[in-house]
Amino acid sequence: MSLDSRVARPGPDRPDGEALSISDLYGLIDRALKSALPDEVWVSGEVRSFNVSSRGHCYLDLVDPVNAQDSGTPVLKVVCWSGRWSRVRNTLDQLGITLDAGLVVRVRGEVQLYKPRGDISFILSELDTDALLGKVAAERARLIKALVDENLFDRNRRIPVPRLPLRIGLVASPGTEGYRDFIGRLHSSQMAFDVRTVATQVQGREAPASVASAIRRLQSEPCDVIVVVRGGGSKADLATFDAEPVARAIADSDTPVWTGIGHTGDQSVADEVANRTFITPTECGQELARLATDFWRACIDAGVVAARRARDQVAGAERSLDRQRHIMATGARTQIDRHADRLDHRGRTVRGVAKGQLDSHAQRLHVKGRAIASAARRSLSTDEERLSGRSQRLATLPARRLQVEDLRAAQWRRLLGAYDYQRQLERGYSVTRGESGAVLRSISGLVPGSRLVTQLSDGEVTSEVTAGRTGTDIDKQHDEGKQ
Repeated sequence: MSLDSRVARPGPDRPDGEALSISDLYGLIDRALKSALPDEVWVSGEVRSFNVSSRGHCYLDLVDPVNAQDSGTPVLKVVCWSGRWSRVRNTLDQLGITLDAGLVVRVRGEVQLYKPRGDISFILSELDTDALLGKVAAERARLIKALVDENLFDRNRRIPVPRLPLRIGLVASPGTEGYRDFIGRLHSSQMAFDVRTVATQVQGREAPASVASAIRRLQSEPCDVIVVVRGGGSKADLATFDAEPVARAIADSDTPVWTGIGHTGDQSVADEVANRTFITPTECGQELARLATDFWRACIDAGVVAARRARDQVAGAERSLDRQRHIMATGARTQIDRHADRLDHRGRTVRGVAKGQLDSHAQRLHVKGRAIASAARRSLSTDEERLSGRSQRLATLPARRLQVEDLRAAQWRRLLGAYDYQRQLERGYSVTRGESGAVLRSISGLVPGSRLVTQLSDGEVTSEVTAGRTGTDIDKQHDEGKQ
């Protein structure tokens, strides 16, 4: 029955006509949907939001890619029940595909009306993974080509690794199996590795930016090698290492970057651009331990060879020294014998010349001694006369100085007497103090009833304030009295 046949036209006796119930209305819409779309259909759209409930059901909001940013664009509510979603998710993990917002997908399913809320939902039964896999491969190929065109693809591989890489910059998630395997290999080697770890996420939406930031941060550290490790997982778990930020951070690094990622298939783009690649974190740690051990053994071997060579050189030098010592001893004895007579003759000559010089200088010293003694006596006599004159002058100096100081003291006594407090009182001056004992210099602050103490030359007078007049008032009264 059509919608038009169920609804009666309004008439003069029933102006509202016959109304449908809500259930009837949704029943008509449901039958109309099944009539228009009796079978499952394929739909293509861009993922606007993606969520998996606690019960394992997957919910997607799809929009047309051309109008994805338009808030008014139609939204298709897609539901994938937990049983179907677990199979779809396993397939995506095996292919290394991460379902996230912004990804364009092609899905198959049935359009249904959910009557309790009046929502139209799309029940997903199949997801076109071939199309997604092609997009992932195309994005990977585009990234590799861009790195090759920019001469970055093998840049890090061209950086030489130090012969003894002991300072290790580690990009990993502490506490994970991959982290423990790598650190365990370094510790078991008993070499003095200095590991500087930057903790980071190795899977999830934020993982690419976190790994790239950690690699760039270690550029400022004195590292011989930067190592990026992660334990095994599905292709989707390892999708972080196909991301462009991680690949570019490794390619731009001025320090050799090694990767130890638990692979389940092909190498990631991070492996392609790294200096060296290892299948597992354990193999990466083993290689670092091997380099350090080989260097140590080479140093020991070189030391043994050097020690042997040194011993041979010392033995040869000792034999050469013995020969040279014998030659030198024989030559020295010959030279000593030849020069002994010459030295004896020259010794007698030198003794004769020395005796003559000593006699001549002795006579000269005797003459100079008498001259010095005479000059010393004359100098002492002159100094005694000078000291006698100065002693006489110094004897009268204290007496003159005392007279001057007595005169000065008398002047100070006269000056102090002129300023003596008691003499000012004897001359008719007085000093008035308030109740606090402070000297009064003004009537300000005085009130009737205040007690005053006036000091005169022969005693004190106590008075009480009854009224006060300023100097200006007194002058005015005096002037009026004159008039």
